[in-house]
Amino acid sequence: MLWEHEVAGSNPVASSGIGRALAMELAKRGNRVVVTARRKDRLDALVADIEQVGGQALAVEADALVETEAARVVRTAVERFDKIDVAVLNIGDGPVFNMARITTRQVLDNMRLNYDTFVHYLIPVTEHMKPFGEGMIVHTNSLAGFLGLPMQGPYSAAKAAARILMDTCRIELREYNLKFVSIHPGFIKTEAQLGYDQPMPLALSEEQAVKHMIRAMEKGSADYMFPWVYKMLIKLAGILPKGLLGRILLLDLPEEYG
Repeated sequence: MLWEHEVAGSNPVASSGIGRALAMELAKRGNRVVVTARRKDRLDALVADIEQVGGQALAVEADALVETEAARVVRTAVERFDKIDVAVLNIGDGPVFNMARITTRQVLDNMRLNYDTFVHYLIPVTEHMKPFGEGMIVHTNSLAGFLGLPMQGPYSAAKAAARILMDTCRIELREYNLKFVSIHPGFIKTEAQLGYDQPMPLALSEEQAVKHMIRAMEKGSADYMFPWVYKMLIKLAGILPKGLLGRILLLDLPEEYG
């Protein structure tokens, strides 16, 4: 079972984009799917498309920024299908910010968008899975969660926080036999990301991203990074001096973002 989420001001993730493509692919593979977002008309259209290919799906309108609504989605999924085997937490957005000109509110709002929403589902899903002694929780993180990218500071910080929390879950919930999969894509050519008009080197299509996400879930990878070029660059960044790394990251940044 799968669900994905769309939150206010964020990339529309279940009703379109990567989330929609992933839900369709998993449904084609025989999974019963629960999808959630704020735009019910888009969700209903997705459910209709899933049923047209012979799949089973349920749409639940909700806002992941609201803790009680997230809990309601989990309860509704369990009431409909009895058990959640896999939860895909595909939440968040990465707008362009410059830390030289940002406000306190913008930083905290972006943290809520990318971290609080994730936690709102992580905890109730974990509590549901623990008694069964099995289950998989998948989080669509980002390669930005491994280093502070220029123009992506708040987003990088939120994704790093989620990555570390998943690491702790793997340790402290080991006795319950739960799998925690963090997926770290590079740039993906979604409608929302293209709308930011920012550099997107080596960007992949939504279909390419979904293939990687499915592979990560099948392998049960703790941290799955793609494309491979960025994976290598992230590993290199981990051993470079901070000053040198900062200069390198600024090399290809357009002047208008400085």
